[in-house]
Amino acid sequence: MKLMILGCSGGIGGSARTTSMLLDDDVLIDVGTGVGDLSLAELSLIDHVFVTHSHLDHIACLPMLVDSAGFMRNKPLTIHATEATLEILKHNVFNWKLWPDFTQIPGVQQPFMRYEALEIGQVVDLDGRMITALPANHVVPAVGYRIDSGAASLVFTGDTTTHDALWETVNGIANLRYLIIETAFSNAEKELAVLSKHLCPSMLADELLKLKLDPEIYISHLKPGEVELTMQEIEECVRGVFPRMLRNGQIFEL
Repeated sequence: MKLMILGCSGGIGGSARTTSMLLDDDVLIDVGTGVGDLSLAELSLIDHVFVTHSHLDHIACLPMLVDSAGFMRNKPLTIHATEATLEILKHNVFNWKLWPDFTQIPGVQQPFMRYEALEIGQVVDLDGRMITALPANHVVPAVGYRIDSGAASLVFTGDTTTHDALWETVNGIANLRYLIIETAFSNAEKELAVLSKHLCPSMLADELLKLKLDPEIYISHLKPGEVELTMQEIEECVRGVFPRMLRNGQIFEL
């Protein structure tokens, strides 16, 4: 099982791409602008999309993905998310005003897209690839995801601030190999991080003290223009573990 990082930035500009990860060749975790670097043929292979939450940097390419590749497929693209997130997508994106409702195109019996609601703690088994929704704490309904091959697990927190429930779950993952966690703001912007329910380096340091396992740790959602500063502050604040910056094109084997 292979997970490739298509995008992991908190913004755009230059080589920055917002959050999206490709599992093997048929599953996306979030649908940020990194998806736009896939070829049309690669887009047509996507069968499942798991959405952490409804913010644009995590769903920006979803409407275009369905529109561009839907006609090349013989079954609907399945969108997995919590019921709350699906309702936001239905009412604010695929509403015939901002974008067509592809659950009705080209017809309700054979649409390009379908929704599949999931709950926190629910496991979706895709041919032995186990994907579990994890608790997160953000300004809109949100989850993280655990991707488990059986041999090893990767946890992606999605966008979240401090959240004890997340760590209670993560600490119970015996085969945890990788942890991808966000840090969206520098320490000077801690007030903004708290208001928008993200993390800054000092908050990250406090959260990682709750981690009882020893996975490789990678930082996502760094803001363009503040990457070096934020990573330097993480190095200064975090003790006992050594988080690294997540990069586009990085591959995790599970």
